[in-house]
Amino acid sequence: MGLISGVLALLFGNGRNAVQETVELYRENTEARARRSTELQTQAMSQFGGEFQIPQKGAFDRFMDGVNRLPRPALALGTLGLFIAAMVDPLWFAARMQGIALVPEPLWWLLGVVVSFYFGARHQMKMQEFQRDIGATMLRLPTVLNNIEQVRAMRGDSPGGADPGPDAALLLDVKHPDANLALEDWRKRRGT
Repeated sequence: MGLISGVLALLFGNGRNAVQETVELYRENTEARARRSTELQTQAMSQFGGEFQIPQKGAFDRFMDGVNRLPRPALALGTLGLFIAAMVDPLWFAARMQGIALVPEPLWWLLGVVVSFYFGARHQMKMQEFQRDIGATMLRLPTVLNNIEQVRAMRGDSPGGADPGPDAALLLDVKHPDANLALEDWRKRRGT
């Protein structure tokens, strides 16, 4: 008995497991691997989630977002304002247009470049969003086509649309409708 307990104490004593340690030299401990995998996945997901969190914006960021939204409405409303000014006071409008005629051509080119870059970048961003929306819509296409076919099958002028099916009582009602007293009275008055 002493020999067996001595061998077991050598293999498993002091909180050690010599068999387990030896096997782990040749084969990975699956429990430890699962723990590491879970920890890695948790860290990756928290990092991924952190990238997509919308940070709290300060007053300056909110102000700049508002300023970035101004050019398109300002251009549209300004153009409408020019038309209104030309109708209300043509002399005032003509004087302002003469001032614009004095603007040198390179400055017009610079204005064109600035406006083109601003609206070009915005157009590209909107086109990418549009393409994403089209992709999502195309995924719903089979369902929509199926729904359209079901709606068309329910129309009264579609082939078999008025078919009562296996319902015998409904078939008799269709072939021999109840008497319509108001219709019969109307026919009598007309003499038909």
